[in-house]
Amino acid sequence: MKEHISTGNVQVYTGDGKGKTTAALGLALRASGHGMRAYIGQFMKGQHYGELDALRDHPLITIEQYGDVCCIRREEVTPEHVAQAHRGLERAREALLSGEYDIIVLDEVNVTIWFGLLTVKEVLAFLDEKPERVEVILTGRRAPQEIIERADLVTEMREVKHYYQQGVLAREGIER
Repeated sequence: MKEHISTGNVQVYTGDGKGKTTAALGLALRASGHGMRAYIGQFMKGQHYGELDALRDHPLITIEQYGDVCCIRREEVTPEHVAQAHRGLERAREALLSGEYDIIVLDEVNVTIWFGLLTVKEVLAFLDEKPERVEVILTGRRAPQEIIERADLVTEMREVKHYYQQGVLAREGIER
């Protein structure tokens, strides 16, 4: 790992607006342009997204998914979903402590907490293990107050208008 960051911060991208994952992916891409390595762990995602193909052979960005191939609702959570989230957090912890990465992204981890797959305490314990020079980004709606308080930077994406309200579903290359 090149030592580009003297002190890594904790960033949170939350809110009901579009763009949280996109912002985290953009940060990883920008950092790679400076020779920095990023690990992106996508919680609750097992379906195909364009970034998987775009980053598959990227030499400085690793992306992994820890979720089902189907989207789930809170009332549909099973013990297997909980186990997937815990395996994901453990895999992200390995990446965090490996010394290989400058940036660690926990994509949709806030939703994972809201669904009860992980606890705030478990995610805060992950942040407590953060090496000084590693930047950590947590994305997802409904970031818990404890996570917001722990973060160094919090950006809230606010929906003003969205074409989903007119029946436009997720489109390839734009939302997935």
